[in-house]
Amino acid sequence: MTFLRFLDYEKPYIYLYLAGFLITAAVFFADSDSGLAWGTYIYAFTLSSIALLGYLWFRYRQTVHTVRQMDSEESDPASLEGEFARQHIEELKKQHIREMNRIQGRQQEHDDFIVSWFHEIKTPIAVLRLLQQTEIDADSLREELAKIEHYVDQALYYAKLDSFSQDYDIQSCDVIRIAREIVKAHAKTFFSKRIRVELKAESLEVQSDPKWLQFIVNQVLTNSLKYTEPGGRITISAMETPQEKQLIIRDSGIGISSKDLPRIFNRGFTGETGRTHTKSTGMGLYLAQQLSNKLGHYLTCTSEVGVYTAFIVHFPKDDDPYLRIQQRTQ
Repeated sequence: MTFLRFLDYEKPYIYLYLAGFLITAAVFFADSDSGLAWGTYIYAFTLSSIALLGYLWFRYRQTVHTVRQMDSEESDPASLEGEFARQHIEELKKQHIREMNRIQGRQQEHDDFIVSWFHEIKTPIAVLRLLQQTEIDADSLREELAKIEHYVDQALYYAKLDSFSQDYDIQSCDVIRIAREIVKAHAKTFFSKRIRVELKAESLEVQSDPKWLQFIVNQVLTNSLKYTEPGGRITISAMETPQEKQLIIRDSGIGISSKDLPRIFNRGFTGETGRTHTKSTGMGLYLAQQLSNKLGHYLTCTSEVGVYTAFIVHFPKDDDPYLRIQQRTQ
């Protein structure tokens, strides 16, 4: 730090000193009868100037020392604004560390998902290769292709989580109709496992993005279908309360243990059910919950081991004001 540059920051002190000198000189000049000699005044001005230069030199040395010791936690700031600047910088450092940890955590999640996704998709591909070498069964081929499509959809929607705001269109849609279409898409699996489906609602109008909502319902229904034993039953119903609308998907499957239930929506969590009954990436319910939250919905689950599992998709009852404005302008 040069001395001239330091003086540029100390201009307020110098201006204050010059203002005091000019005011004093003006009063002395206006009052000619004061009896003070100009020589005395010049002498006083010289002494005060020396004091000013001494102060500026002291401040300069103090500032240089502070700058050199800036990286040390024991250094003291040279001014009040320096103290506030240090506090602000410390807060920025903490925010930077938190953001870096978030980014690293997100990257680790991404890497873990990619690795598990590769392992999962290798299974149906290997089955297809075996079918290619033997007599191809149409139902088996269709089932393995459906698995591949399911895993590809998971990867695509996972990749879109961060850019969700750029790819959704909220509108009124019938979630029961969406659930009915998904059941039809899995009709072969329902038939082969002899699982009965009961639709206990004709319609349920909610405000959501049909494409994303279809993925959410499909994840929940696929999960119920996966863990329901042959000969079981899956029930799809709807309910309205004064606060919300609910889509309820209940199965007579193997259930979820009480210790696993609070963590089923965590990323990568498989639990005892996923480890002992079938291979699972633990990403389906995580994605469904994340997308639900972004759409203003959320998922809950109740279960009893060996008896049932019920997933509930909660939709807000109140109308979306943005959607009403959009509808009026169309």
